Amino acid sequence: MVEIAKKHHAWLAWREAIARIQLEVARIGAHPSRTVVLVPYAQLMTEAKAAWKEHATNQAAAHFLPRFETTQNWTLSLGSDSPAPHDLRLDAAIDVLTAAKLLAGAGLTEYSKLMAPRLMEAAWELAKVVAAVPPDGRTAWALQAAKALSAGFDSSFDGDSEVLAIEGAIGRIALAWAANSGYVTDRLFTQTPDLLVVLEGFLVEPLANALKTGLGERGIGFAFEPDCADVALGNAAGLAVHQLADPEEEAQMAAACVLNHLNEGRTPVGLVAVDRLLTRRIRAMLGEQGVSVRDETGWKLSTTRAAATVMALLRACLRGASSDQVLDWLKSAPAFAGNALLAIEVALRQTALRNWHQFGTRQTDRFDAGGSKAQLADHVALAELVKQVDSLRAKLAAERSLSQWTRDLHEALRSAGHWALLSQDNAGQAVLKALRLGDGAQEFEAFSGAISADDFIDWVTHTLEAASFNPSHPDVHQVVILPLSQLLGRELPAVVLPGCDEQNLTLAPQVTGSWTRKQRETLGLASPEELANVTRKAWRYALKSPQLDLLYRASEGGESAMPSPLLQLLLLQTSVLPATDARIRRDLGFKPLSMPRPNGMDLPLARLSSSAYEDMRRCPYRFFALRQLKLAETQELETDLSKRDFGNWMHGTLKRFQDALLSQPLADFVHRQTLMDVAADQSLLELAFSKAEFLPFTAGWPRLRDGYLRWLASHEAKGTHYSQGEVWHELALGELTLIGKIDRIDRLPDGTAMVIDYKTESATMTAKRVKGDAEDTQLAFYGALLSDDTLAGAYVNVGEKEITKTYDQPDIVSRRDQLIEGILSDMSRLNQGAALPAMGEGSACDFCAARGLCRKDFWTPA
Repeated sequence: MVEIAKKHHAWLAWREAIARIQLEVARIGAHPSRTVVLVPYAQLMTEAKAAWKEHATNQAAAHFLPRFETTQNWTLSLGSDSPAPHDLRLDAAIDVLTAAKLLAGAGLTEYSKLMAPRLMEAAWELAKVVAAVPPDGRTAWALQAAKALSAGFDSSFDGDSEVLAIEGAIGRIALAWAANSGYVTDRLFTQTPDLLVVLEGFLVEPLANALKTGLGERGIGFAFEPDCADVALGNAAGLAVHQLADPEEEAQMAAACVLNHLNEGRTPVGLVAVDRLLTRRIRAMLGEQGVSVRDETGWKLSTTRAAATVMALLRACLRGASSDQVLDWLKSAPAFAGNALLAIEVALRQTALRNWHQFGTRQTDRFDAGGSKAQLADHVALAELVKQVDSLRAKLAAERSLSQWTRDLHEALRSAGHWALLSQDNAGQAVLKALRLGDGAQEFEAFSGAISADDFIDWVTHTLEAASFNPSHPDVHQVVILPLSQLLGRELPAVVLPGCDEQNLTLAPQVTGSWTRKQRETLGLASPEELANVTRKAWRYALKSPQLDLLYRASEGGESAMPSPLLQLLLLQTSVLPATDARIRRDLGFKPLSMPRPNGMDLPLARLSSSAYEDMRRCPYRFFALRQLKLAETQELETDLSKRDFGNWMHGTLKRFQDALLSQPLADFVHRQTLMDVAADQSLLELAFSKAEFLPFTAGWPRLRDGYLRWLASHEAKGTHYSQGEVWHELALGELTLIGKIDRIDRLPDGTAMVIDYKTESATMTAKRVKGDAEDTQLAFYGALLSDDTLAGAYVNVGEKEITKTYDQPDIVSRRDQLIEGILSDMSRLNQGAALPAMGEGSACDFCAARGLCRKDFWTPA
């Protein structure tokens, strides 16, 4: 007896259950092989067979096993019949289409797209109850249930009652659909085993209970653990409660607890999935340690990489697909890998073309014109790839029937190189099966009518969201991930239960679905109280584990978190010592970090721009990283418009306007306004910005335009006139070439060139640039690009809030000469190995792409 007392509680429960089944077999005179035992969930079938072999006391019974089944597994063993066209399939791919058809038939066509998924979900929930009603009694049951659905709903579609009327219609259609459908489990009502035993879990399955009732005295049922609700709270000897700071620490501690149990020989360890996101993080940590894991919970098929691949292809084929969407798909498509794809990405990011259609139609012409041809290594290959991509996208653009959509998607996946990878992957196979992308397209022939690409994507989304993916299980596992309720009947020597906080382990689980409390009660759906009782029973059962680790977080997302009410009650009723930290602490040696001082003598520059030289002056290390090593931040395609976009638009607008004014001089202010408006629209079109997203900048356009025109009039009144704009210049200084694009060059009355640079910054900042002691070198650099002996220079501040104003740069020629001497001296020292320390300060470091390289925030003080 002492030895038995040491056994796992699940072992004891199986011993009692098998003994009771044997007594019932003997009482009825049933043969064990013609006895069916329904267990609460599929994983217990193996446990039950092993328990029967171990605990059967009758020698004859020990050689003949009962059929240990679940209702679903029993149904599968009996074969299947072809469903009727409108039967509820419990398969989203078909049911969401049938739901839309039923809504249209009820005169709700305008709501079918929006409400079809909701109707399907309501019918699915109801199907659990309807399938438990014998087929010949469903009509009477449905008539009685329909009375409950009419309460509180107005059948009129007028006025304020329209919403309630639609809700009522959905309820009535869901009931009629569920009640008039045939179910694959219906054949179970015709089965006549010698004895049917329902081994009840925490919540009795309606179908199992109905089958038991239908067999009269040959059907019995009893709870697997009758003493579960009366168990003493907690096993203090094997119980450990861990409070962690946040979810990341909780994941670390849970993984450490699992590893400790494995090291102490407790295998397999049960890892309860209360918080699915947290569980996936724990599983990743265990995978890094080579732990073999069996996951019995699965996850939505839509979250797998295979589903993401299919969705990426579909979204990329939409007419208005963004460059990001197309690029995301192309980088996952084996058929398009290569240097040409890299060239496309470089071109897209450099020009920030967010709409793929514009890139596809213009191909590479706009990039060549912008001077970026050197970065497009293979112009022909790039253009050919764009053509192939657009050809494939065009095949998935027009409306067609659903069956044709699936066939064309099948072909597109093959063309893009996805099909072979999906076919070799378990999740990929599940995706192909769910969407009928193999040979199942004929199932959709009954759903005629053309649907758009958007509607097809909606259908794919609903189908993948509703389907579950269960990964293949290893032959031998060290850890089993399972729901809390499926601890029942499992002989697990240790259990780790993370997520015991108020958000994840609630006392009253939230009831999903559209049915009201009263409707749920009348229809026989599980009430909130019943679901809460299931949680309590499962929690109490978990507390019987020989070794149990309970973990919860004290905060999440910056907000405090409380333990679950179930855990709080346990802590009040049981004396639990603070758990020790199961993680292994590692002391890392202190490694001081100081300012980097590289030299760039092996990376000489042949061409130097104004911005590059400014980098050298403001921070030599930034010059080394960004100019010599040529490192750069990856430009995002989907970003909000910035002040820089406004500056580019303004520069393009002013060049177009001044060039147009040069070809047809107009003195009239109104005509100049019109000309400038046309130039602004052309620049907006060239930059591929929509007027809607550019509205924050164009809202102040009339003020900016008129202010610039007034400045231009006073500027021209001095005898100064526009010569050219956005002009590229180069100047050779020995082995070094200075390069740059000058915003504008004007001519003074005496013919002297005047270098002008536009600024959209604050007037205060522009004024600082022209002070005698300023460090600004931009205008002097642009002056160096011109060979004129006499030269004038100025910044023109073009602002939305302040008037356009000229800020003359005095003595620009001498500044130019000093600058050239400085450049030659600096570049000479650089080529001789001078150090390039990270000496930037103030604003130079506030917005620096190289800050993560110099590690300035982590330097050790000298």
